[in-house]
Amino acid sequence: MNMPTKTRIAVSLFVAIATLGACTRDATQSVEKPANGDYIVQDWVLPAQPGSMAPDLRVAPDGRVLISWLNRQQGRRNVLQFASYTEAGGWQSLPRTIAVGQSLVANWADTPHLLATADGALWVQWLQANATSPAAYDVALARSRDGGMTWNQITRVNDDTSGSEHGFAALWPRGASALGIAWLDGRDQHVPADAPQKQGAHHAGAMQLRANGFDMDLERGVDAVVDARTCDCCQTDVAITDRGPLLAWRDRDDDDVRDIVVARVQDDGTWTKPVAVHADGWKVDACPVNGPAIAARGNDAVVAWYSEAGGTPAVRIARSTNAGDAFAAPIEVDHGAVVRGQVDVAIDAQQAWVAWLREDARGQSLMLARYTPDLSRRLQLIEVAKLAARGHASGTPRLAVDAGGAWLAWTDAVDGAADLQGARIAR
Repeated sequence: MNMPTKTRIAVSLFVAIATLGACTRDATQSVEKPANGDYIVQDWVLPAQPGSMAPDLRVAPDGRVLISWLNRQQGRRNVLQFASYTEAGGWQSLPRTIAVGQSLVANWADTPHLLATADGALWVQWLQANATSPAAYDVALARSRDGGMTWNQITRVNDDTSGSEHGFAALWPRGASALGIAWLDGRDQHVPADAPQKQGAHHAGAMQLRANGFDMDLERGVDAVVDARTCDCCQTDVAITDRGPLLAWRDRDDDDVRDIVVARVQDDGTWTKPVAVHADGWKVDACPVNGPAIAARGNDAVVAWYSEAGGTPAVRIARSTNAGDAFAAPIEVDHGAVVRGQVDVAIDAQQAWVAWLREDARGQSLMLARYTPDLSRRLQLIEVAKLAARGHASGTPRLAVDAGGAWLAWTDAVDGAADLQGARIAR
């Protein structure tokens, strides 16, 4: 791992970063507020170089907005970086490098995640290629106690050494100084080359959902198998309720029905039995690579997801008032052939937010909707941006909220290369 930021990166960004925060604040202040009280889209210029993609977005316990991303350029090693922002002070520093190397996996679907715990530490998860197989990779985890200047790393969160896939992780705080992590684990899908072949037997097992915890010294607990058979490559997500972390993922039954379920980790470390958010009944032979998003406030939880049940693409949201024990009937946010999904969701005191992508012959659009907290009424629908990116190049937009409104980050394309974009949604 290469810890310090490259000198050439620092020099090229110094002037831009020095003026970036002030420019962004001026633009925010100069926008006329709508008379009807609706939220408006304001530019949020991000400090990422061309070639940047796969953002993650969080609001830290101290109110800072944290964003991480991957930079991938032809002929260069992949770089994982992050930066922090406040509306009062703008960007707090130059982008800091967390990890760099050709073994650092960069793709649109399985992206790194960043988390701050209440003790001030930063945690980051990413994918690391495994040399045992061209398709194998592991979940790496790192922790910084000095604001991201140095990082202590665990190369392999998964405790197996099989040549299989591990990823699509979700992170949550465990108290003030520890971390919980869940990930999709393919160890049962791996069949060694010298294993005897049984006639009529399946060539491999199922993808699992596993979870564990790490303390402030990166010491691990004992793996829990949350689900022994899941969708192979759909993103997972987690939210903190008053009754504990609530994890959402796409299940997969023996008939290839792949609906969204949730489970909550209990005080003793065990997991509740998975609960279906809604019985869509979407049966699909291949993984849709379109996982759920979840947000919580108190014991209210909202899940957003994509489905093609009934043959029509749709984005849906559903609410639980009891920390995921049960969900009300879903609300259809958007539907039709133009709906791509790739959803994210957030909750604040006034509303629930959901972001998703559409694509038609003219290109992609990043959409954002606000709903009343009980989801009974849509308050506003916003087209945040028109994207030049097509297909999977745009990845999944990331959404975070604070007292002033919402933050969005997403991957677009400029001259055929990935380009990170951002917006502030405020009154």
